[in-house]
Amino acid sequence: MTDRVLELLRSRPDLAALAAFPFNFDVDRAGHVESVHLASGASLEPIAGDDTGGTYFLSGGTAVLYASSEGSAVLLADSVGEALEMRVRLPWWCENISSELGEEELLAGTEAADDEAREEFAPELDAQRAALIDGLGLPGRPLAELVALSESAARRTEPDHLLLNSDELCAYRLDESYRQSLREIVLAPGREALERLRSGDTGARREVAGDAVLRAATVRAVWHDRRDDDLPLLRFLLEHENAERTDWYRERRLAALLVAAHGRAEDLPLLRAATHGVVTDSAGGVEWAVAEVAEDSEFTWIELAHRQGRVEHARVALIRMLDDTGPDADRLRELSRALERLGDHAQAARAQSHLLSLQDTARERAAEAYVLARLERLKGDLAAAGRALERARAAVGADATEWHRRGVGRLITEQHLELTLAAVEAGDADLAKATMAHAGVLLGRIAKPSVTALGPLSARAKWAVAGLRRSDG
Repeated sequence: MTDRVLELLRSRPDLAALAAFPFNFDVDRAGHVESVHLASGASLEPIAGDDTGGTYFLSGGTAVLYASSEGSAVLLADSVGEALEMRVRLPWWCENISSELGEEELLAGTEAADDEAREEFAPELDAQRAALIDGLGLPGRPLAELVALSESAARRTEPDHLLLNSDELCAYRLDESYRQSLREIVLAPGREALERLRSGDTGARREVAGDAVLRAATVRAVWHDRRDDDLPLLRFLLEHENAERTDWYRERRLAALLVAAHGRAEDLPLLRAATHGVVTDSAGGVEWAVAEVAEDSEFTWIELAHRQGRVEHARVALIRMLDDTGPDADRLRELSRALERLGDHAQAARAQSHLLSLQDTARERAAEAYVLARLERLKGDLAAAGRALERARAAVGADATEWHRRGVGRLITEQHLELTLAAVEAGDADLAKATMAHAGVLLGRIAKPSVTALGPLSARAKWAVAGLRRSDG
C-alpha cells in the first residue's frame, strides 16, 4: 500500500517542487550513490534525495531511513508523512535541536534559523511552508513532540534498519548516542526476573526453573548485581543448572562461583556436581571462586541474544564488530563461526575471506579455504565457492608432507562433492562437471576410510553429473 503523503508528492508536481525546495526532499532524486540493502533482508525503496547526495528510503515498507552520501544512515520517522513534517517544521538549516530544549526554546531557535534562511535563499519561506503543510495535510504537533519522535526513531535504527553497502557488506555508520547496548538488551529479562525472585514471587521461580534461556540471563544479572543475602537464590539457580545440564555450561559455572564464594559446607554436594569434583571442601571453594576469573566478552552477549531469539540484534553486533576488526586471525575466525551459526553466510564469508588472507602455511590456507568454499556455497555464490576450492587445491598441491591424506583433505573433497550437487541443481553444467573432475582426483588421494565415508555423497554427485551428460547426449 502506497503511503498517502508519498503518493501526493508523486502525483502533485506543485507539492513535489515545494518539498524539493527549500526543504530538500526531492522525489526526482530517488537514487543512491551506491548499491545498498538492509542487513535484516527487509524491503528497501529509495523515494527521494537531497542536494548533498543523501537518500531517503522507505525501509521495511513504511518507515523512512535517511542515508548520507558519506556512509552514515539513521531512521528518520515511522512514515513518510512524519518525515515530511520533520523536514518542513524542523528543516535542515535548524541546527542544535534536541529534546533537552523546551517548546519555547525550540520556537526561538527555529525562528532565528528561519530568519537566516529567509535572508539567504528562501524569502517566501512562510508561504512555501504553509502551502506544503496544507497540501500534504500535515498535523501541527508541538516542536518538542516532533523532536522526541525524531530521536525515538533514531534510537530504533538498529537492529531492523541497519544499512549495508551491497558490494563490501560494511555497515553504514550510526551516531554512538543512538546505538543500543547489546549487553543491556539481553540482561533486561534477567534483571526483571531477578528482582521478582528477590521479592519472593513464586511465579518467577517457576518461570526461571522451566526456562534455561531466562535462567541464563538471570545468572548473568545476579553476577553483575551481587548481594549478601542472595545465597538461597543462588542455590536455586545452581540446582536447576545442575539438573538440566544444558550445553550452555558457562552460566552453571558462574552460579557455582557465586555459591562457592559464600564458603558454606552444606553447599559442597551441589558444588561437586557443578564442578565435576574440582571443589571438594568449603575453603577450597572460596579459593576457587576468588582465583577464577569469569570475564564477559562481546561474544557472551551475542550468544545470549541468539538464544533469546534476538537474531537481528546479534547480527548487528557481529557486523559492527567485523567492520572494526583488523588483521586479527583469532577474532576473524570467531566472527566467521558466529555469523555462520546465525545463518548469515554472506557476512561469515566476508570474515572468512579476510581470515584466509592471513594464513601463512599451506595447511592453514587449505583449511580456511575449505571453510570459505562452504560459506560461499551456502550463501548461493557457487562461482566464488569454486574459486575458494581452487585455492584449497593449490594449498594441497604445495605441501610435500601429504597431510591432505588426513582430515582436511576429506573436508576439501566433501566440499567439491557438495558444490557439484549445488551446481547441478542450479543448472550450471560446466561448473558441475569441472568440480566433479577435481573431486575424482582428490578421491584418489585421500585415505581409504575417508573415501568410504564419502561414498554415498560421491555416488549422488556422480549420478547427478551423469544425468547432465545424458541430457547433453
